[in-house]
Amino acid sequence: MSMNERYEPQAIEPKWQKLWEDEGVFRADRGPGAPKKYVLEMLPYPSGKMHMGHVRNYLIGDVYARYYAMRGFDVMHPMGWDAFGLPAENAAIKDGVHPAKRTAENVASFKEEMRSLGYSYDWTREVNTSEPEYYRWNQWFFLKLLEKDIVYRRFSKVNWCTGCHTVIANEQVKEGQCERCESKVVDKEMPEWAFRITRYSQKLLDGMAELGAWPERITSMQRNWIGRSDGVEADFGVKGSTEKIRVFTTRIDTVFGCTYVVLAPDHPLVAKLATPDRKAEVSAFVARMAAKSKTERTEEGAEKEGVFTGAFALNPFSGREVPIWIANFVLADYGTGAVMSVPAHDDRDFAFARKYSLPVEVVIQPPAGERLPSGAGLPAAFTEDGTLDGSGAFTGLTSAEARRRMGAELARENRGRVTVTYRQKDWGFSRQRYWGTPIPVVYCTRCDPESKGIPLPESALPVRLPDIDVQAVLTGKGEPPLAKVPSFVQTTCPRCGGPARREVETMDTFVDSCWYFARYLSPKCDTAPFEVAAAKRWLPVDVYVGGPEHAVMHLLYFRFWCRLMRELGLTSVDEPVTRLVTQGIVNGPDGRKMSKRWGNVVAPASIVKKYGADTARLYVLFAGPPERDFDWSDDQVEGAFRFAKRVWAIAAQHHAAARGATFTGSFEGKALDVRRAAHKCLKRVGEAIERLSFNTAIAGVMEFVNALYAAEKLETPAEKAAMAEAIRILSLVLTPFAPHLADELAHQYGHGGPTVREAWPAFDPALVVEDVLPYAVQVNGKLKAEVRVPAAAGEAEVRAAAEADEKVKAALAGKSLRKVVFVPRHLVNYVVG
Repeated sequence: MSMNERYEPQAIEPKWQKLWEDEGVFRADRGPGAPKKYVLEMLPYPSGKMHMGHVRNYLIGDVYARYYAMRGFDVMHPMGWDAFGLPAENAAIKDGVHPAKRTAENVASFKEEMRSLGYSYDWTREVNTSEPEYYRWNQWFFLKLLEKDIVYRRFSKVNWCTGCHTVIANEQVKEGQCERCESKVVDKEMPEWAFRITRYSQKLLDGMAELGAWPERITSMQRNWIGRSDGVEADFGVKGSTEKIRVFTTRIDTVFGCTYVVLAPDHPLVAKLATPDRKAEVSAFVARMAAKSKTERTEEGAEKEGVFTGAFALNPFSGREVPIWIANFVLADYGTGAVMSVPAHDDRDFAFARKYSLPVEVVIQPPAGERLPSGAGLPAAFTEDGTLDGSGAFTGLTSAEARRRMGAELARENRGRVTVTYRQKDWGFSRQRYWGTPIPVVYCTRCDPESKGIPLPESALPVRLPDIDVQAVLTGKGEPPLAKVPSFVQTTCPRCGGPARREVETMDTFVDSCWYFARYLSPKCDTAPFEVAAAKRWLPVDVYVGGPEHAVMHLLYFRFWCRLMRELGLTSVDEPVTRLVTQGIVNGPDGRKMSKRWGNVVAPASIVKKYGADTARLYVLFAGPPERDFDWSDDQVEGAFRFAKRVWAIAAQHHAAARGATFTGSFEGKALDVRRAAHKCLKRVGEAIERLSFNTAIAGVMEFVNALYAAEKLETPAEKAAMAEAIRILSLVLTPFAPHLADELAHQYGHGGPTVREAWPAFDPALVVEDVLPYAVQVNGKLKAEVRVPAAAGEAEVRAAAEADEKVKAALAGKSLRKVVFVPRHLVNYVVG
């Protein structure tokens, strides 16, 4: 049967999608004896329609999944839904649609679009975090971690979003605003549940040694967020009092230059230390700071403000009296909430001292060069290490040696200690919202008079979200939504059987996404979060694809949770992911990031309908390296479609002559050229995929197709057989990128089922050796020409070809040749004077 001359993706693609699903082509565990590859993209939040930014994320993983399957791996490539969260609840408040209904509709829409794009997902492993079968295990983890004292109840100052009416994490506050709704974030004191992630700060830092295949910018962001500081805690006495102020500093070597001490406005000693004549001004400043959030007080560019308490501290080394101030830039929950200020050697302290006319005293001199002037003449703080000056018995020591000796002296005399602090804080995860995992705790006045919370037994799980009257409960005002549902709140105490009330807060949705990668391994398991044997087989994830914006939220919590699961005996790995791939942004036609907010979203359905899924895939993958941003271009989509049509046309052109053609003799001339083009393409595409250069891989396929067009009419049996092999190789190298087109080409040329089940072919080394090589010709390092010479040519032949070039001749004319730099297979450079 002849091959249709027209490329009709709308007819081809649904056919192959149905076959893949009917035959379970992408199911994992098909080859339990084969080596495994677990390929995963961050699961989407189904808040609306997909756009091409989503498409790119999932395509990167899909290329790897298909490629590894062809390389003989048993591939796990699942998909699910991060379905709880604020967007669905906020939408419900706005339009009265129950979050469950809206979420189900969005999931159906997302899934339909994913299917239309031909992603190779094992849908038998689909999970939905808003289903009780899933969030039951969030509750199970809560109970286990409560037993281990990793979950605890605390009363603390939290970030309160005035728009979402809930607590949000530190990581979700951007320039004083909620990153989701952009409403103002204020500090609010209230009880909350938290994870002791700070117990794992050092382990999370140490674990980065295993993350060699993670982007450096991600690991740097995590290091900075955890923020380890090595230093000492030192006790400053208070003049006329038995109180002591403990400060933390990384620069104890500068202590003799301390000219004032600063406390956080809400430090517990402020009220005690303020002298009667200063109390009114201090109280007014404290009240004003209490009305501001931490972000407002400490953001870059914020004015440094403070007031004098009237009290004086005593330097633990010199005994010198220094004034005690309070200032906006010191936070009670960072370090000890107290700072020794050394303006000569700290930029912030210097600015504050100049503003309030406080002394500046130099105690560190540069290790070489001119000495610093006295403090009064110092133009800016000197913040580097150096040699101590004016520092008593420590004068003349290097900063490093002084820090060691001073720390030891403080510890020996019980005036302080060498210690480490971390910027990272414990993770407060309770939220005042409905659409999340209920926390499995009750409060009983008889058994729990202090309201610490009584955990429910595992047999009571899952604690299900109650059905609600959306308009009555989701008002966005007042108490947490679940508190408005008496049938949920009123329960019995598991200890005494008397009346009790349920916890009405729900879990942060980052809990859902901390461990979902493991639930995919056995999503129907009802005796544990997942099967330990499956975790042993599949973890860690080999390739994980997602956005860099998750560096210090999801990806850090993700790593934390993996350690918890190991401690619970569920896994044997500390790190969840071997290789992390972060994709760039797809900007809309207007150059801004695709977003419903900007109205610049390009829906994949519109591209699939007009051009087919393979065109959408080819365009997105060819637009640039995965980690780079790119702007949407309708013209380039057209270009991708034209390429797909060229592929189809060349296969149709030679279908009658080449289909089934074989040849056992030697290949020469045109036949050899076709085979060489095919095997060079095969080599180039495989290498490009391995190094995450999909655009280069597709460029290689395009060059290959051009070479096939250059073959023109097939005349000999060798040429026909060479073309048959070439089309076969073409179908296989296209499989990761344009799988529907690939499968249809293979089918038209008489091959069996889906190409993803075929082995990735090995290229013939003899056919990829270059006959001719390009050499760059430089004169004094500047490119003047490019010459092409036989690959076996030596230096003399390359120089002869170069010196015959007119541009090179002109550049060398009248010059004296000093030397020639010859780099085999690459360049020749003439150094002239």
